[in-house]
Amino acid sequence: MSLDPGADRSGGGSAPTAGIVATGSELLAGRVHDANGPWLAERLGELGIDVVQILLVGDRPDEMEAALRSLRGVDLVVTSGGLGPTADDLTAAVVADVTGRPLELDEHMEKVVGDIISRFADRLRWDADALAEANRKQAMVPRGATAIRPVGTAPGLAVPPGGEGAYAPTVLVLPGPPREVRGMWDDALATAPMQALLARTAPFEETHLRLFGVPESEIAATLRAVGEHTDLAPLEITTCLRDFTLEVDLRRRPDDAAARAAHDAVVAEIDARHGKAVFSRTGETIDEILFGLLEGRTIATAESCTGGLLAGRLTAPAGASAHVEGGIVSYSNEAKEHLLGVPHALIATHGAVSPEAAHAMAGGAIERFGADVAVAISGIAGPGGGTAEKPVGYVCFSVRTADGREIARDPVLPGERGDVRERSVVLAMHLVRRILTEG
Repeated sequence: MSLDPGADRSGGGSAPTAGIVATGSELLAGRVHDANGPWLAERLGELGIDVVQILLVGDRPDEMEAALRSLRGVDLVVTSGGLGPTADDLTAAVVADVTGRPLELDEHMEKVVGDIISRFADRLRWDADALAEANRKQAMVPRGATAIRPVGTAPGLAVPPGGEGAYAPTVLVLPGPPREVRGMWDDALATAPMQALLARTAPFEETHLRLFGVPESEIAATLRAVGEHTDLAPLEITTCLRDFTLEVDLRRRPDDAAARAAHDAVVAEIDARHGKAVFSRTGETIDEILFGLLEGRTIATAESCTGGLLAGRLTAPAGASAHVEGGIVSYSNEAKEHLLGVPHALIATHGAVSPEAAHAMAGGAIERFGADVAVAISGIAGPGGGTAEKPVGYVCFSVRTADGREIARDPVLPGERGDVRERSVVLAMHLVRRILTEG
């Protein structure tokens, strides 16, 4: 949900605006997820450029041209995809046509691209004539544009406004692979057309609140309550639920006293109503927070219904080996007994999905790995296996420390099998956060 009652999209003293065009028929077919549009929007927002549209278009020239022409009123258009040596890589040619800037050979870029491709040519036995043609195609640049050194094989382009087509926006043309977009970003910002645009921007001031365990409906009620006595029009407020975390992002223009007052009122009311649920005020994810909290400590996992998903999250960041000792996926009762030392009698009496079993699993992980903290998860993810006493979604958690502290929970989590498993991982991480911050 986005609440932006006072945003000015018309120019005239407002922040520069931008549109993003992600090209590729594979995006429209659903085979590939667009990773560039959201990433570019976030980066532009950090610079003080207000993204008003993200468009997905196919590889056909008429679709790309229509998208570019529909964005004539913004200050910047950023495209991703459609750069390269093949016949369907037409973005540079379409941009040249729309901006009224004929394509011209950039001899320096032709050599740069040729040097890059030649490293692979002999090994891959590429045809020499086809190679020369590919080099030349990728080195064709709209007149007056700045070519940006490739990260892969395709150079980017920064096209200033104007040209024979009197196209108003600056156009930044980037490749499709996300790795190349991100690797090219700093060089793209350093080009003369982008520097001219950035001279007109002032970065927004932003606050990024992250809450766990609060539904969007409650935040909506909180914002309505603030709006009864404070004008929220100068403040841009965006809320969304992602990874079972409620994100509340507040953005305001610098030196706007009314926006500052609205910001402070919103933060104060969220603190008053939901303060215990706020776990980050800087936009840090639970993964990043746990990584910091575990510095100087070790952790082990004992998982059943989540099948190692928690261990996967904990070991995803580089450097995780400094604090993750290991994990055991004890899916069967026998595995719980033999690998974690859960007594057979305990399972027979209370069941493998029980607070008692989770407690024993966490203790077994601490003993086996010698960790400072261990977290155990055992539950019924479904779709079958539930009973009246232990329905689908019933999950037992135990987070224990080597010095004897414990946090235990056994909620019934909503959703289908995948939802239950993923929610279990996120809840377990927050329970670890709690025991580490309260200890």
